[in-house]
Amino acid sequence: MSDEIEIAGIRVPRADWEATPASIQMLVQVLSERLLALEEKINRSSQNSSKPPSTDGFGKAVKAKGKGKAPPREQRRKSAPREARKLYPVEDCRAVHEVIPPACDACGASLSGQDSHPHRHQVIELPPVKPEVVEYRLHGLRCPCCDTVTRAELPLGVSALGYGERLSAMVALLSGAYRLSYRQVCAVMDDFFGVRLSRGGVGRLRQDISDAVSPAVAEAKAYVQGQPMMHSDETSYPQGNRDGRNPKRTKGWLWVLVTPLVSFFEVVLSRSQATAKALIGEQFPGIVTSDRYSAYHWIEVCRRQVCWAHLKRDFTAMAERSGVSREIGEALLKRQRRLFRWWHRVRDGTLARSDFIEQVNPLRAGFKAELVAATALPIAHAEKTPLAKTIRTCQQLLQVEPALWTFVETPGVEPTNNAAEQALRPAVIWRRTSFGSQSTGGSQFVSRMLTVVTSLKAQHRNVLD
Repeated sequence: MSDEIEIAGIRVPRADWEATPASIQMLVQVLSERLLALEEKINRSSQNSSKPPSTDGFGKAVKAKGKGKAPPREQRRKSAPREARKLYPVEDCRAVHEVIPPACDACGASLSGQDSHPHRHQVIELPPVKPEVVEYRLHGLRCPCCDTVTRAELPLGVSALGYGERLSAMVALLSGAYRLSYRQVCAVMDDFFGVRLSRGGVGRLRQDISDAVSPAVAEAKAYVQGQPMMHSDETSYPQGNRDGRNPKRTKGWLWVLVTPLVSFFEVVLSRSQATAKALIGEQFPGIVTSDRYSAYHWIEVCRRQVCWAHLKRDFTAMAERSGVSREIGEALLKRQRRLFRWWHRVRDGTLARSDFIEQVNPLRAGFKAELVAATALPIAHAEKTPLAKTIRTCQQLLQVEPALWTFVETPGVEPTNNAAEQALRPAVIWRRTSFGSQSTGGSQFVSRMLTVVTSLKAQHRNVLD
């Protein structure tokens, strides 16, 4: 037995502690638990919790990976390859000017002829943009028989709003993909294209485009639900009650389903398991990569991949606690780092998957043994100490333990949910600048534009077209 005992992360002589009255010991225990809980709350960051990196603040140094110091900035610049500007084909140039030197720079002798491989220098300019206006004159003629005036109707395909398809698409692109406000869209359209729009006109064009892409977004949802694997995630997205369809001011959530070519977004006033079933598809036969959120518990563990990036944060939080929690967290982090060293070699092609599987088997057994040993530690039912949090996390991990290793034997499955989190980043920025949407129509525009833009970029297609 050690001569010291740890209280609130501080080691004190065991004899002094045992000589302390029981009432003082109880008070110290209660206060130490509150202190550790507060310290853990203060020290939360993107490295040990679900907080985004933008909340870490300035001035916090990031630990360099590997041994030694990072090279100076000048050295990094020299080692990085210089990216040359891509030249346009000659046939796309408006004019080609042959510039020939008249005399030699050294002796002044006259020069003639042409270089077979001249140095090419291109000057790119934007032509002045002038809107094309097409006028339709709708005549109203009076009937000589009944004296009724009949007004001609617009030809089929002509917008009643008075704006063409490309202009409408540009407004949707500025308002959606580039997240400009109504006023900013009006300013850009006037400054760049000479088209004056009102904020009401921008709103009507947004709704018009939202309705136009609705069938394609529905097809995207059906496509995603039919894929063999997907990434799923969700983030808060406030929705107001301007249209009267959210009278209880229920918190909105933006869900995303990501596949290599198509991503589907939808704003729903729920984060429940029923919502996850409706979006993913209750009969979805493939593999879903997600975090450990309870809304995904209806999926069989053999068809899930739990995100290891989230697990790393949990293990880091354990390791930053004191006592037994630190030992558990450091042991799990050690195994996590070893696992990803092997995984990076599999991706690089320097380690065969069969060898990878063989190496993971003992690591997985040791990982599970660590979790089982942690859950055997005694804690009270409603205890909220840091150790209790560690043990409950280990208990939750044991319930989904098979879902931690799906990527090992299944090609194409990633061990992290980075694809879904990266897809949500533009939506999070949009939410911060717009404070969410004010109606169901606004939420539909957000989700549909995110679906269209993200999917087209993944397919390397022009978004405006």
